[in-house]
Amino acid sequence: MSEPELEIKEIAFNKAIFLQLETLSQARNFWPIVYILNDGTLREAYVGETTDLLARMATHLSNGEKSRLTEAHFITSNRFNKSATLDIESNLIKYIAADGKFRLLNCNVGLSNHNYYQKQWYWELFKDIWSRLRGLGIARHSIKDIDNSALFKYSPYKSLTKDQKRGIILILQMLLNPYKRNIVLEGGAGTGKTVLALFLFKLLHTPLEEFNFATFGEYEEKILDLTRAVKGKYPDPQMALVVPMTSFRATLTRVFKNVKGLKPSMVVGPSDIAKKHFDIIIVDEAHRLRWRKSLTNYLSFDTASRQLGFDKHRHTELDWVLKQSDKTVLFYDKEQSIKPADVPAEQFTSLKARSDTIVTPLVSQLRVKGGNDYVSFVHRLLHTQLPKEYGRFYSKRYILRLCNSIEELIQHVKQHDDESSLSRMIAGFSWPWRSKTNPMQADIEIEGKWLKWNVTNSDWINSANAVNEVGCIHTTQGYDLNFAGIILGKEISYNEKTNEIVILKQHYYDSNGKKGVEDDAELKEYIIHIYKTLLLRAIEGCYVYVVDDKLRAYFEKHLPYIEPQPNEASDPADTIADKSILRIPLYNLQAAAGAFSNEQQVDNVDTVPLPSKYKSTEGLFACAVVGESMNKVIPNGSICLFRRDDGGSRNGKIVLVELTDMQDPDSGSYYTVKEYHSTKNTTPEGWQHATITLKPLTHAEGYKVIKLTGNEAKNLRVIGLFEQVL
Repeated sequence: MSEPELEIKEIAFNKAIFLQLETLSQARNFWPIVYILNDGTLREAYVGETTDLLARMATHLSNGEKSRLTEAHFITSNRFNKSATLDIESNLIKYIAADGKFRLLNCNVGLSNHNYYQKQWYWELFKDIWSRLRGLGIARHSIKDIDNSALFKYSPYKSLTKDQKRGIILILQMLLNPYKRNIVLEGGAGTGKTVLALFLFKLLHTPLEEFNFATFGEYEEKILDLTRAVKGKYPDPQMALVVPMTSFRATLTRVFKNVKGLKPSMVVGPSDIAKKHFDIIIVDEAHRLRWRKSLTNYLSFDTASRQLGFDKHRHTELDWVLKQSDKTVLFYDKEQSIKPADVPAEQFTSLKARSDTIVTPLVSQLRVKGGNDYVSFVHRLLHTQLPKEYGRFYSKRYILRLCNSIEELIQHVKQHDDESSLSRMIAGFSWPWRSKTNPMQADIEIEGKWLKWNVTNSDWINSANAVNEVGCIHTTQGYDLNFAGIILGKEISYNEKTNEIVILKQHYYDSNGKKGVEDDAELKEYIIHIYKTLLLRAIEGCYVYVVDDKLRAYFEKHLPYIEPQPNEASDPADTIADKSILRIPLYNLQAAAGAFSNEQQVDNVDTVPLPSKYKSTEGLFACAVVGESMNKVIPNGSICLFRRDDGGSRNGKIVLVELTDMQDPDSGSYYTVKEYHSTKNTTPEGWQHATITLKPLTHAEGYKVIKLTGNEAKNLRVIGLFEQVL
């Protein structure tokens, strides 16, 4: 490919611009052009792309808001095409919004073809464009710095996944439904809960005519109609984003400050909502809402309870939210509740069971590059559910390594921080925080190496000396890292005889984390939640150091070391399992239907070991099954073995099926796992299904039988027959 003729031309933005544009050949020939309008005094900018530049500039000059801008920069290249300029426009919106020099007048991210020809080549071109814009004073920060910034990670200028778009639809429908007051969106770490919360704020605070609904793709018309109706009902919505954690709240406040239409005052703590009633309250990290049990500072809690007329001993911050809003949106993950002051899961269970509450899952993994396979592995590792045949975890997309020494962990974290920034060490609360009262004293001693806990609680992740300190759950929950060094402390061990994680509470020093906890099983649950949350903080990979010898021996079975150990294979491909163990493909239920075809290349998916009782892999595959609809047989998050369906009777069997006209509420996809039953009609021409019934097998309430007739039954596709949980 020849070198692109890239040019950025600066022209004053006023009515005289048309004479100069006539000399621009790309404008005369209707060639795709990307442009930036800005004003240094107002600190405002607008990004666009067009093939009819003259007409577009005339439109902007007649627009009251954009006509105040004074400079125009036109980006041209002989290699531009429509897909490329749409993508460059979208990237400029995302990066200029997060750069912070200008406040964008754009209302959303614009259109972008995610899979156009030579997209990677145009990304390299974009990096060249960005460097030139920095030289022209349009941008300040490097792409690397912006990628690691909170303004970029939590910006509402994002393209949503299908999972998130469906979430938006359900939220908007709930806001319009007079019989529904609440929606609970359940998603684990990294499923895009915070971005969705901010996107909703931006959507409802942007004039309808300024928002580009084409970014929603196939959902464009539906979301446009719903948004129009919601704006008719709430023309000036009184909204609050409740963020229970102080540090994360401060971070999101800064994000709101830099987004047009949003105000920092919209981000509040739980006690702030006692001051007024709201149309809509959105709660991010709702699992961290509190009750009075085990709080060390009761004053603000007691004051808010009194203002709202609640009994401070019986009611919780969740009760406050429900009272102070007409409509409530809660982003919730039971497994990120980490201490006894968090609202008990039973209260959320009661809320979800109410007739005026909608419950929906968020399942797409947007943070960890290891995807849901890695998330499932971490869950099963910490709950000792991995089969002996599993071997060691390996992913082509994610680095997970066990460190031989604490020095090795420190070295790798600092190396990654030098290369890509935002790499941090995090530990369980297994050492007292001595430096809190004596800054000259270290806190953590491992193998003769002394380390200090985080010196600040506020936005520690981004603080100056963070790479040399050790954070904890309270300073990292809600944040993204590139790499993490996770230290499992003295408080967590392993019993080989019972195959159980055990907690040594005498080594657990989070006083608020164990205050009032009399049940050892409850404390264990909190600590398991903490380590699961920590192990899901990093985008690219985790390095793990285990203090306890017994737990280390257990982890050695399932995590590969950084360096080969004696009698251990040096080829990373050999660390996943013994070569003699047969392996089968592990598919994601959110994949396209083609993922289950016979032509699917196993090299393109992860694999899991096949139990030794199976002598052949023919027709066998595995899937992660999420949700509680089959929990009598299949625990939530289990990896299950299936055999491809070759016909024959399926009555009474558990099957994996593809639905054509509905989505499974657990997986959020068009696939579901249920017990299969059918009835048939016999005719002279043969037989056909009269009804197909898909039955949940669950202890949980709210799951209904799926009954299909007619074309729905005819078009149902059975993918596989359930064999066992792996």
